[in-house]
Amino acid sequence: MTLDLRAIAMGVAFALMWSSAFATARIIVADAPPLMALAARFLISGLIAIAVARALGQSWRLTPAQWRATAVFGLCQNALYLGLNFVAMQRIEASLAAIIASTMPLLVAGLGWAFMGQRVRPLGLAGLVAGLAGVALIMGARVEGGGVWLTGLALCAAGALAASVATLMVKGATSGGNLLMVVGLQMLVGAVLLGAVSAAAETWFLRWSPAWGAAFAYQILVPGLTATLVWFALVGRIGAVRASTFHFLNPFFGVAIAALLLGERVRLLDLAGVAVIMGGILAVQLSRAPAPSPAEAR
Repeated sequence: MTLDLRAIAMGVAFALMWSSAFATARIIVADAPPLMALAARFLISGLIAIAVARALGQSWRLTPAQWRATAVFGLCQNALYLGLNFVAMQRIEASLAAIIASTMPLLVAGLGWAFMGQRVRPLGLAGLVAGLAGVALIMGARVEGGGVWLTGLALCAAGALAASVATLMVKGATSGGNLLMVVGLQMLVGAVLLGAVSAAAETWFLRWSPAWGAAFAYQILVPGLTATLVWFALVGRIGAVRASTFHFLNPFFGVAIAALLLGERVRLLDLAGVAVIMGGILAVQLSRAPAPSPAEAR
């Protein structure tokens, strides 16, 4: 069996960009309300994506399946997953949030099996279990060390579940073309929902600094636009379950980037857990997924 090297390159690039969002989010929420900042990020990113899509000739006219998937993705991925993570990262480490996010592959596989009739072959299942074990090893050591905000952990876990639902909806959002338009519209969904909640629940303020401005601009352009486009393309290429395994790289990149940008400590068990997680990704990529059922193809 041959590996899809292009898919692997896309997956690693996505994981690197996505993991970098956790450390830069910590910079943002230290000096601005989390939901206000995230709504502003989605508004700007969405308008840029829509303007470029129109310049490329993409249409506003989406299929009914695209509209449904765009709405669900905007709600689950943007408003719930990222909104809950931004709130949590006011008090928990960026690396820990990235580690929790890496449980998504198992959640995606479980939801796909329970509600969509999808199957995971034994080698892929072993890889998913190994990845989860690596996550548990890292997270267990963090919790035992004390000082972890358990409510924040729960918020991140709920966000990971919401993102798993969004992952299973991506194929419906991209099946009719107009990819960049879909990306822009689902960001506007997140902006409207988070903006409404922020207006009702937050006191707006901003302590401006060059570091804050750089982090905010980076979030718009890299995890906001580029990573989302890569993610949609990756799911369309290899499917939601296999694509979601690249979230297992989040601990490695998340811990490394948080250490470099924020000075968060890297523990020996972090490195051991990352090694287990990498083995899990390789196992999933080496497993050949069965052909999709007619229901999955829709």
